[in-house]
Amino acid sequence: MIRPPLFLPQGMMRHFLLSLATALLLLALPGLAQAQDTATDILTENRALIEKPTRAKIAPVIDALAASGDPVAATVLAAWAEKGLGLRKADGTFFLIEASGDSWLLRDLTGADAGTAPKSDVVELRPNAGVRGLIATALVQFTLSDPDPARRAEALTSIARDPEEAHLAPLRAAIPGEADPALKAQKERLERLLTLRFDPDSAARVAAITGFGADLGLDLRGALNPLLATSRIAFTGDLPEGANLARDLVPGEDLTEEEAYDLLVTTGMAPARLTVEEARAALLANIVDGAVAGVPVSELGTQATRDRAYTALEAAGTVPPAATDAEVAAAIAAHRFAEVYEEPDSAVTAAARSALDAITTKVGAMQAADLALDAISLASIYFLAAIGLAITFGVMRVINMAHGEFIMMGAYTGYVVQLFIANHTLSIIVALPLAFAVTFAAGVAMERLVIRHLYKRPLETLLATFGISIALQQIAKNIFGTQARPLTAPAWLDGALTFNDVVSISYIRIAIFVLAMAFLLFFLWLMKRTRLGLEVRAVTQNPSMAASMGINPDRINMLTFGIGSGIAGIAGVAIGLFAKVTSELGSDYIVQSFMTVVVGGVGNIWGTLAGAALIGALQKGIEWLNPSNTLAAQTYMILFIILFIQFRPRGIIALKGRAAGD
Repeated sequence: MIRPPLFLPQGMMRHFLLSLATALLLLALPGLAQAQDTATDILTENRALIEKPTRAKIAPVIDALAASGDPVAATVLAAWAEKGLGLRKADGTFFLIEASGDSWLLRDLTGADAGTAPKSDVVELRPNAGVRGLIATALVQFTLSDPDPARRAEALTSIARDPEEAHLAPLRAAIPGEADPALKAQKERLERLLTLRFDPDSAARVAAITGFGADLGLDLRGALNPLLATSRIAFTGDLPEGANLARDLVPGEDLTEEEAYDLLVTTGMAPARLTVEEARAALLANIVDGAVAGVPVSELGTQATRDRAYTALEAAGTVPPAATDAEVAAAIAAHRFAEVYEEPDSAVTAAARSALDAITTKVGAMQAADLALDAISLASIYFLAAIGLAITFGVMRVINMAHGEFIMMGAYTGYVVQLFIANHTLSIIVALPLAFAVTFAAGVAMERLVIRHLYKRPLETLLATFGISIALQQIAKNIFGTQARPLTAPAWLDGALTFNDVVSISYIRIAIFVLAMAFLLFFLWLMKRTRLGLEVRAVTQNPSMAASMGINPDRINMLTFGIGSGIAGIAGVAIGLFAKVTSELGSDYIVQSFMTVVVGGVGNIWGTLAGAALIGALQKGIEWLNPSNTLAAQTYMILFIILFIQFRPRGIIALKGRAAGD
């Protein structure tokens, strides 16, 4: 014991006390002195442990390396984990090693070249999987503070993929010094996710859970769900100490009686169930003087006497314990059954349950919104495909079965344009008017050569256009082959507009929606603000009166059919951006196009819009109810349309005029 002199000047006494306090502090905190050691010192002092490491004993050494502050510590740990650390037998010096034939290329711990050595002179340090796991955890703090933002982001991704309790402390230490706002927010979120799972403080875990609110992140749900994992237990009397009750289970309601008894057997609280075969074999094997355990064989005709005989054999130790039906029922009645959380902290599970309930409610609302977006997207596609048919079918009353092939021609036009124009944005800009021109010309030619000779003869028109449809498909196969051709969208249409982890919509579908609305406005302008629109409306309402006013109905029909076909070509370019461009592309949309026109109301653009909305919503709703069978969704939708037409044969918005009167 250190004793100060009894009489010292005041200044000397103060100096003595200060020296004594310093010495005591160093003795009490040996880690403080060790923290100043270099990586080389730590390796040298713990050479024996490093040569033959075990997970339990080597952990303090790895922690000391990580806390040393030596810049080479991260290099040493990384090399050690990858079997790139060696020990020279002659003097116990550690090197970074790399195999080169029968020798090792040596570098000192700073990375400087240290020559070569025979493999027999250097021990290659080979840590086992457990030690490598400790090293990987220690390296986290280095990668989380790496000067390269990409390395830091990579470390966060790695932790999020496989989180461990050991990651929590280095992650917290890395947050204050993070200069990148995005990475700092990511670190803070990941820290809260690890806190709610691994922090020993219950209040901190609850605070982390409630701090997320109704966040819809999949990572949050992935962290909360394990907290609510349950297992079944059986017990008598009160709930076992430390068990976190999720709910009581009633045999026959929440679980079958067989499941309840199997739980008793699994936990060793009851013997296995006695099967009929086992009971019969045991009784036959123990017949002595015409009786089994004192029960005459002649009385073993009932289950009750057989059970009594087997119970007597159990009591005598002749057969292994087994439960009869009556004993099974008694055992179940004597026990309680419950589901308990794997997480023992009830405050944490209550907070997790509340958070997941809030998330579930919000997810339900978001799923409804996402379904509505899908329905709007599909409706815009059907509207774009049907708007041309609405013009030809509504104004001219021509059942054009080749309308789908005009869509196909437009898609192939876009493909051909991209063969000559590499810039995808420019190619689409060129393809849209060119597709209109090509299909407009094809429509005019079809009307002049075929359709105009078949007016007022719908059956012949249907057959003729159906034949043209088959011919156009075969021509497309002969020119482009049977394989799908790519129609590539511009880069700015890649990806999706994402609102959260539930609600998103692709940019291509947004573009199609915008295009559909643009054509709606174009059609309204054409019909309401132009002379052609006036003449079309006149011919639609009363062709004889229109002809007497100097309007040529044949010319109007030709232009109308051409415009409808041209719009189908533009629809083909848009649809080809996300669908396969094949000769059968149009046949995938012809049925929906006709249903859209008929349900909405023949010849009415607003009716076509309403019909597209109804069919799009109906199809998505049926697919949501039966997601595994899209063919069934199509079938149910057609049945619904048939029933709808029975009650409203003129569609949602009926047309007044020639179409209504025909």
